[in-house]
Amino acid sequence: MKQQIEILIADDDPLVRVGLRAVLDSEKGLTVVGEAEDGNEAIEKANELHPDLVIMDIRMPNLDGLAATREISYSGDDGPRVLVLTTFELDEYVYEALRCGASGFLLKRVPPAELIDAVRMVATGESLIFPAITRRLIEHFVSKIDSAEQQSRIGDLTDREKEVLRLMARGHSNREIAEELYVGHETVKSHVKAVLMKLGVRDRTQAVIAAYETGFVQPGPGV
Repeated sequence: MKQQIEILIADDDPLVRVGLRAVLDSEKGLTVVGEAEDGNEAIEKANELHPDLVIMDIRMPNLDGLAATREISYSGDDGPRVLVLTTFELDEYVYEALRCGASGFLLKRVPPAELIDAVRMVATGESLIFPAITRRLIEHFVSKIDSAEQQSRIGDLTDREKEVLRLMARGHSNREIAEELYVGHETVKSHVKAVLMKLGVRDRTQAVIAAYETGFVQPGPGV
């Protein structure tokens, strides 16, 4: 894990920015390097400051968080990850933000300790954020898209890699996948890396979305 995670906060509410900065700057290994009031400023400062992570509000003036997320997420593989903020657990804009390239999301009412955990998880790409909520969100808003290319890529996965992807879609961390499959943690990391590479996605969240949208994983309790 990187010793110092640099963060950009994008939110049109100054009180939210102040609160987030206070929590994050007080934690060892986390540094807020900038703030933005809207999507345009978020893009500008992301290009200027090169943070590891952008905490992005969705509803902002001038340019909203969806457009800003798309611009930042697809600026290159070495660009910052985006963690979107939302007020509601099942907000249609959140799913759209994930499709725009966000690596995860968190609720604005989240306790400070969970905020810090969420930031570390997304910054390192280790696991999904709040998997139960993320899964419900994807299940609720997913629309099956006939993506022949993505389906072909999933077809290129080995049987073990498909098992790993199914467990990822259920919100399992690497440790939990290792326990489920009776393999080592490093082996799981290698499988996850292979899944991301073969699907052409940058992180676990995007891999799970691809799994749902192609129908490889079906919404419901028996994922």
